[in-house]
Amino acid sequence: MPIILFDDNAHLTLRPLTFTRPVADLRIGILTIAQKWAKHLHTTFSYHTQPYLHGKYPIEIAGDNLFINGSVCPDEYLLEAIEKLQTGEALYYRETLIAVRLNEADALRFNINQKFDRQHQHERALIAVRHPEDIFQKNDIELRRDFALLTKGRSSATLSSTNTIIGEDFFAEDGVNAECSTFNTHRGPIYLGANSEVWEGVNIRGAFALCHDSQIKMGAKIYGATTVGPKCRVGGEINNSVLWGYSSKGHDGFLGNSVVGQWCNFGADSNNSNLKNNYGEVKLWDYNTGHYRKTGLQFCGLIMADHAKCGINTMFNTGTVVGVSANVFGGGYPDNFVPDFSWGGSLGFEVYQPDKMFETIERVYARRDKKLDDTDKQLLQDVFNLTQPYRRF
Repeated sequence: MPIILFDDNAHLTLRPLTFTRPVADLRIGILTIAQKWAKHLHTTFSYHTQPYLHGKYPIEIAGDNLFINGSVCPDEYLLEAIEKLQTGEALYYRETLIAVRLNEADALRFNINQKFDRQHQHERALIAVRHPEDIFQKNDIELRRDFALLTKGRSSATLSSTNTIIGEDFFAEDGVNAECSTFNTHRGPIYLGANSEVWEGVNIRGAFALCHDSQIKMGAKIYGATTVGPKCRVGGEINNSVLWGYSSKGHDGFLGNSVVGQWCNFGADSNNSNLKNNYGEVKLWDYNTGHYRKTGLQFCGLIMADHAKCGINTMFNTGTVVGVSANVFGGGYPDNFVPDFSWGGSLGFEVYQPDKMFETIERVYARRDKKLDDTDKQLLQDVFNLTQPYRRF
């Protein structure tokens, strides 16, 4: 039985990260939410998401379908409850729809706002991603769960004897190359994905995941709970942050309590603040309300959406949100909200027009032997149009 991960209103509250993807395509821990469900349930997945995302993330409906809320991460109790669902039965947590099993005809008519008569209530608390800061806040829990899921019954590859591994919860996939580095698992597990590289002199404290084909440059210092996604390159100092695929923070500089999307790049010696000088509560820009929202957090750094970039020595203030394909550079602190498709910095912004943006993306993709196709171009054009109201310059 295939699973279909559906968006609810979390797709709005997780912007700008979800402008370019369904909610279940968010990475937290080692895997994306969709990958977690598929691996636990031993099946394939597709998405029930926003119409403009259908070209890249199509839905696949079968005779028997299990719809699952894309913002919710699996656990043993939730998996047990969902696996018991019969056709036409739905599982709720309070007022939130968690899962429903539907035949083909009903699946074609599925709507997030419809009510199902045959309901079950799930009583246990859930791990759900509803706002961008949830990703780094809950990353430690999901790192531990994913580590157990991916390594159960398996043995780690052997690393070079030049490394020091402290503790037991360490796992390296085949093809990992690491030299003269330390891995301390006393505070959480450490996972190194296939064909990843850890260069000389790196110090890592778990919980930590380096996904496949990624690299950590010499002398980096990484603290838990941090995830570096597939085909990334990182260096400097990183603390409790999640970077998704194909992004680069390859130089010195601090990144803390942050979420970084795909295809982002940090110029040398760029830094973000994750604590206000007065130790007060951090607010984040909320697309859903058009205002800054209280997070309840004392530590909260940078939220950076896909294709965003910053020049050398960029300084991001505490609780900064940078939109899709924004390009930030120059001295001083930019505003705490940098709208999508902005070009500039503290002295002001102009619109980063799609034709110029596409030229940059094509060059970036070419460095990774990828090609910008019509589907991605149309998706980004749609996001440009959707975000126009936020660009007031």
